[in-house]
Amino acid sequence: MNSSHPTSGQPVPRLDDLNKLATGVRRPAYQPTNHKAGIVHLGPGAFHRAHQAVYTDEALALSGGDWRIIGISLRSRAIADALNRQNGLYSLIENGADGSSVRIIGSIERVIAAVEDRQAAIAAMADPSIRVITMTVTEKAYGIDRVTGQVDMDDETIVHDLAQPQQPNGVLGLIVESLRLRWQAGHGAPTVLCCDNLPENGEVLKAGVLDFARRTDPMLADWIDEHASFPSSMVDRITPAASEETLVRCQQLIGCDDQVPVETEAFTQWVIEDRFVDERPDWQAAGVMFVPSVAPFEQMKLRMLNGAHSMLAYAGFLSGCTYVRDVMEDRNLSRLVQHHMQAAAATLQPLDGVDFDTYADDLLQRFRNPAIAHETYQIAMDGTEKLPQRLLSPAVEALASKGNYRPFAFAVAAWMRYCTGRTDSAESYVLRDPKQEQIADVLRGQETAEGIYNALTALPGLFPDPLLESAVWRETVVAILDTLLTDGVAATIAAEANRRQHQQV
Repeated sequence: MNSSHPTSGQPVPRLDDLNKLATGVRRPAYQPTNHKAGIVHLGPGAFHRAHQAVYTDEALALSGGDWRIIGISLRSRAIADALNRQNGLYSLIENGADGSSVRIIGSIERVIAAVEDRQAAIAAMADPSIRVITMTVTEKAYGIDRVTGQVDMDDETIVHDLAQPQQPNGVLGLIVESLRLRWQAGHGAPTVLCCDNLPENGEVLKAGVLDFARRTDPMLADWIDEHASFPSSMVDRITPAASEETLVRCQQLIGCDDQVPVETEAFTQWVIEDRFVDERPDWQAAGVMFVPSVAPFEQMKLRMLNGAHSMLAYAGFLSGCTYVRDVMEDRNLSRLVQHHMQAAAATLQPLDGVDFDTYADDLLQRFRNPAIAHETYQIAMDGTEKLPQRLLSPAVEALASKGNYRPFAFAVAAWMRYCTGRTDSAESYVLRDPKQEQIADVLRGQETAEGIYNALTALPGLFPDPLLESAVWRETVVAILDTLLTDGVAATIAAEANRRQHQQV
């Protein structure tokens, strides 16, 4: 980015000193350097810096404590270099219905690039002063087989880390090696808190960690099982990837050059199971909800928000909508989003204090936010990792209860159409899916809806048996997919949106 001020032409100071900020910019309500680290976070990307780091910043301001964050970047050194140059400081731009605000977050102490210094990352995680390890690494990064709950032996990182457990590259390997060092040194175990969009994410992570550990040292696995804690959590805040416009806008707002600003919505939510083995930051004072079980909150978010997001991402991208806000400006697409949320809500058990209709209305308003540039192509990535919990599970339940399964069938058909890798105008795009090579292989030579359906449902471990065995599900998805292929995406969306809201098939 150009380091000159957009109006004066004078050099702009780098954001590494709070004293350099423009007057009126909100600063941390504490002195960051007076607080030591108590958290390690894997994956300090935009979402973490819009969510967990912000809650921790608030907790430090309200209650103090040694709870700053050491970030660990697993795949790149760029974010580590940028944040370290800025003393961990960065700007958070919140875009709400009443306008935008900007503040500086000071909760990150430093970031370690594991690709460059693996041992420094492990040492940080093994340090007994670190009482909580959190992570946002995306669903695909764990290397856990969703069906068995065990490590995925087709995952190259898992294979490498099991062969060289003291030189790990992946999430499970890093966690297990750091816990081994704690165990050998006689230190206590931490709370390991998954913040990714996986159902029962704590239990999934625990199962993967224990299986990995048993394959290296069964006694270590027993110690982890007895002493460590893996609470589940639900996180929610729409956070697009930063753009060049974000950088320019941030510079104008704060008067400094920030290379890693985050632009997000005003809404934020964090629900955590109250199962910690040691102390934790005063996140509750910062707005975190601690509950006995997070499962009903997870299902609500995964099926209503994330499920609708996936549907609109595939249908929206294929119909030329760059951003979610563009989708919501389209009368037919926005109607499909509403239909999807209604069908998803019907698969949920009642949740005390939550009205699903109100929740859906709030989601629609968030999706319409004109200040949030959330790309449909970004949401569409990693589809095979997202479909089971967002679309396939609620589809199974809707079929079993004779409910409205069609919105899920439409979303799956749109995903299958997206998997062909080309738009109606024959423009190609990269799927950005961990199974993209397998998808390309099985779709080679398949041109018909039935052929594409058969090929994609044959992907191992993706589609559950109740869907594979359902003739009505198959017929519905194939029929919608055939229309997408023959009549085009826009025409199919219009036809689908104009069906009677409560019509089943």
